[in-house]
Amino acid sequence: MTCKSFALLISAACLSSCTHAATAEREQSSASKVVGYAFYPEQRGYAPDSQRGLKVPDGFAVDVFARDVKDARMMAVGDDGSVYVTRPDEGDVLRLTEGGAPQTVTSQLPGVHGIAIHEGRLYLATTKEVLAADIAPDGTLGDHRFIATDLPDGGQHARRTIGVGPDGSLFVSVGSDCNVCTEPDAEHAAMLRIPPDLSTREVFARGLRNTIGFDWHPATHEMWGFDQGSDWMGNDNPPEELNRLVANGDYGWPFVFGDRQINPYINRPGINKEQMAASAIPPAMMYQAHSAAIAMVFYRGSQFPDAYREDAFVAMHGSWNRNPPTGYKVVRVHFENGQPKSTDDFLTGFLVDGGAAYIGRPAGLAVTKDGALLVSDDANGVIYRVRYGSGARTTND
Repeated sequence: MTCKSFALLISAACLSSCTHAATAEREQSSASKVVGYAFYPEQRGYAPDSQRGLKVPDGFAVDVFARDVKDARMMAVGDDGSVYVTRPDEGDVLRLTEGGAPQTVTSQLPGVHGIAIHEGRLYLATTKEVLAADIAPDGTLGDHRFIATDLPDGGQHARRTIGVGPDGSLFVSVGSDCNVCTEPDAEHAAMLRIPPDLSTREVFARGLRNTIGFDWHPATHEMWGFDQGSDWMGNDNPPEELNRLVANGDYGWPFVFGDRQINPYINRPGINKEQMAASAIPPAMMYQAHSAAIAMVFYRGSQFPDAYREDAFVAMHGSWNRNPPTGYKVVRVHFENGQPKSTDDFLTGFLVDGGAAYIGRPAGLAVTKDGALLVSDDANGVIYRVRYGSGARTTND
């Protein structure tokens, strides 16, 4: 694929890609128009020296933990240090060990994406299902147990993520099935909660277009998630949002974005957008639109300097709806007293030739038992490892 860029002048009626298109069309304001860009940097394949162009802070080093892991997405680290990685397009989960050959631990699960490990059990999420399996001493999996088989249809956002909260509940992120529309299914554009006894399923938080990356602060145990904003609203709107996720919270999508700004591109009879803006929970922090936050993990290791403890890392998968492109990197969110204060680039260099091409797209994140940070690249099937310590070579040399 070559680098392609073109500007599109579209009516707001085109903003929605819902399966319920007739309803969505009635909701849109046909008079509103916006210029957006479809810009696809050229993909460059992996080369053995690719990591030399990657940049990390002084004292850190980047190497390759695994290669040829096609479609590598979300990751989880087992008690024995092995790394489990989901591959939704392949429909399987691989187990990786240092220097060992990849081992397929389960397959025939189209769309498998979300992954979590808790109390010796591996949890997985496909588009429609949540399942669990015990992890055997040799790292293989026991029989699957299906916890849910009726999650909402995928639509525009078919990839689910899953996490285990401090109380043992399962949390499943279900993105919207459209770009901008009202959802007929309350479980779309929401964070779902399944209690430890697996007895029920409830909407924990709503108004979240696609909070695919989320985690719990190690000290406060509060839940935080990065929400992806809508497309086709310009280069810089709406921003990506870092939200503190609370029970029964409404974060405003599709009528409100950013710091309670009203979305002018959607209308629905009977909806008072000003009232919704006043009641929506604003983000704790905003980030560049179209960066595509796709994974988030708090640092709980001991290898990195103390200043990194309880900070979060976020994988920005990268834009297609912005010119110039943005994302294609891992950022650090610095927390103080349990609150986000600032962001800094942590792992960059995936965009090359002034943004005309890329050598990788960060997807999943995981912290190893020895405190290194793993970053999966689903474009070229590489899992990078970022380490810190004496003798570590900075890639800025």
